[in-house]
Amino acid sequence: MGSSHPHELPMPDTAAGREGLQALLRAPRRSVVALDFDGTLADIVPDPDQARAHPAAVPALAALAPQVASVAVVTGRPAGVAVRHGGFAGVAGLEHLVVLGHYGAERWDAVSGIVHAPAEHPGVAAVRAELPGFLDAIGAWHGTWIEEKGRALAVHTRRAEDPAAAFAALREPLAELAQRHGLIVEPGRAVLELRPPGMDKGVALTEYLAETGAEAVLYAGDDLGDLAAYAAVEKLRTDGTPGLLVCSGSAEVPELAARADLVLAGPAAVADFLARLAAALRTRAQDPGRD
Repeated sequence: MGSSHPHELPMPDTAAGREGLQALLRAPRRSVVALDFDGTLADIVPDPDQARAHPAAVPALAALAPQVASVAVVTGRPAGVAVRHGGFAGVAGLEHLVVLGHYGAERWDAVSGIVHAPAEHPGVAAVRAELPGFLDAIGAWHGTWIEEKGRALAVHTRRAEDPAAAFAALREPLAELAQRHGLIVEPGRAVLELRPPGMDKGVALTEYLAETGAEAVLYAGDDLGDLAAYAAVEKLRTDGTPGLLVCSGSAEVPELAARADLVLAGPAAVADFLARLAAALRTRAQDPGRD
């Protein structure tokens, strides 16, 4: 949804979303802003190794972070990769940024610059060895490629002649392969990720909010993997914690847009929204009496 004035905050379409935004504006120091990386802070590109945060994203986060309880990036990528691709390290204003990588299995804190992570699931190593031959044997090698994610592996179909058909054809075989090695398959935008069970963005977000004692939350995402975080915020709202769900808009994932309080047109619009939010908080801090 747009804004009639270049400095105004776009308003959420739902009552729950408007309540979440107002709670954040009223008490930013008790609020957490959490965001996905790919498709939310960075544009989707054919080669994930080439993905970088939108040029306006880091300045917007740096303006916003000092005014709220915490800013966290919640991603399926390894935490260190997200930090490098995001350009988050050593940025003034982001001294307390947290990156929850691999759906929360890894954590990078800007204050220490260290990634904390558990041992790799043995099923990941087994699938890593088997996957190339597996794709070749089922005739799915052409047009697909494997992304090494450290604690997970992803099979991309975006380069296939028919990405949607390749994606559909691979879902069941990859699910069977994952199950055989104690893993699960997480579908995304022209990608199927094989990873250990037990962690998702909802679990990661819920645990982090409990750690920070947040009394309001904004979560922004763009893909199917963000549905778990959406569900976590929806659960928190039923328990009395206000929340705002933002979708970095894409026709590829209508399930997310349908549940969002506010749909924005991709990473550039997300960065613009974060900058406007930071400006609104500065204005309120200078004029505490305003509604």
